[in-house]
Amino acid sequence: MSEEHDGRIIPPADNLDTEPSSSSGMLRNVLLGIAIVYVIASLYFIVDSRSRIDKLEAAQTAAKAENAQLLKRLGITEASLKAASQAEQVLAEKVGMTQKDIASRSAALQRQQREAEQRLSEQTKQVSGEVAGVKTELGGARTDIATTRTDLEATKSKLEHVMGDLGVQSGLIAHTREDLEILKHRGDRNIYEFSLQKGAHPTPVSTVSLQLKKVDAKKGKYTLNVVADDRTIEKKDRTLFEPLQFYSGRDRNLYEVVVLSTEKNKVTGYLSTPKGAPVPIVKQ
Repeated sequence: MSEEHDGRIIPPADNLDTEPSSSSGMLRNVLLGIAIVYVIASLYFIVDSRSRIDKLEAAQTAAKAENAQLLKRLGITEASLKAASQAEQVLAEKVGMTQKDIASRSAALQRQQREAEQRLSEQTKQVSGEVAGVKTELGGARTDIATTRTDLEATKSKLEHVMGDLGVQSGLIAHTREDLEILKHRGDRNIYEFSLQKGAHPTPVSTVSLQLKKVDAKKGKYTLNVVADDRTIEKKDRTLFEPLQFYSGRDRNLYEVVVLSTEKNKVTGYLSTPKGAPVPIVKQ
């Protein structure tokens, strides 16, 4: 029973000792239960894992046996597999070498291509320089040709078309030795040069003959006879560069005589005949 002490009720001593002992007993029971559950779970996990491992080992053994049986049926031995593996390794090494060779060859080809392109570029520059030089030379040649053509045109301008003593328009008339050379190279008519002495016999010029009868060097006048087709034609008191015209031959071709210079007892000039006119016969 409880006792009163200073107005407080004090419980009995037996109740104080029993409550703590009951709590510790319950804790031990809980921990023991947990330990039992853990042990049971661990045992189950171990047994299950072992069972799985056994199944995997059995499957692996069965697979090996099946592979061995299959290889046996195919006639493949372990030695042949090793040989095949070695061959595969050798092939891989060869392929590796081949790839290296291809890479090396490709690099060499690229280098050769670059060198060829460089040589081509240099040759192109050289050819371009040569072409430029040729163009320059052609330009110079064209300039020379143009200058020559200009000179020729200027020289031609000195040649004149005049009326002959028969009132017929003559061809180009030369006034100098240079003009005479131009007439020869033109090829429009046949040109025969002559030199006549006063008092000499008729001088053959082409298919006709010319004879100087009189000359006045100071006045630049002269008189001469033309012998053609068995007849004599007198050209009296003619002047320098005057075309003396006459017809000759069966086709009545127009001939022209031009005197370029007069000296004491001498004249020089040329006879111009058409291209189709008869030509003198050269004695052998």
